[in-house]
Amino acid sequence: MGQGWSWSGFFDYLFNPFILGGVLTTVWLTLAAIAGGLVLGCGLALARLSKRRWLYAPAHFYIWLFRGTPLMVQLIIIYTGLPQLGLKFSVIESALIGLILNEAAYLAEIVRGGIQSIPVGQTNAARAMGFTSAQTLRFIIFPQAMRLIVPTLGNSINGLLKTTSVTSVISMEELLRRTQVLIQERFMVLELFLVAALYYLLLTSAWDFVQRRIERHYGRAYGNASESEPRIRAAEVIEQR
Repeated sequence: MGQGWSWSGFFDYLFNPFILGGVLTTVWLTLAAIAGGLVLGCGLALARLSKRRWLYAPAHFYIWLFRGTPLMVQLIIIYTGLPQLGLKFSVIESALIGLILNEAAYLAEIVRGGIQSIPVGQTNAARAMGFTSAQTLRFIIFPQAMRLIVPTLGNSINGLLKTTSVTSVISMEELLRRTQVLIQERFMVLELFLVAALYYLLLTSAWDFVQRRIERHYGRAYGNASESEPRIRAAEVIEQR
């Protein structure tokens, strides 16, 4: 049993294949959850903006439910509760389902806020050019809303990189879970937790760099937007089509 701080133990586990496998799991869990959550979240956002109650009400209830309950509780219900109802999922399936469903509720509000921030005049301008509702969303609303959505979406991804650690509660072998397994075997608590913290910091810092570049891209593309811009872009789209 190790006693006190061990530099050799810290550096040995810094590049330990078992730990690195947990890092990769954390990354793909984050990517899968954000991709699935964004698809579902966009659908929920559009449903929330609908004037049809049969679309608005279920979306509102879903967002209220998943934002109002802890992710840990949701994961435990999916992994240990649903089997009692005949729905059994593996650890990986439960982790993905839980993360996607939870993330979708937050992303739905982000997307909805971005869409609602665009002045109504933009939609009217697109309609005046003969655009359908779908075309207006695709070519006019979403491109402008993205510059407002991207910063908040980027923060969600940053948070999700760390939130994946909650899946360790159902034994998902991501970075935190694998760190805990090694601690139980080697008893190097501080060294291993610092290794895990270092990798989380590395992942979030790398994403922060990517996020800044994405934000600059959208800021450069739409930073000078004006009320007349939708008519100009609509005409450009028509010419391209």
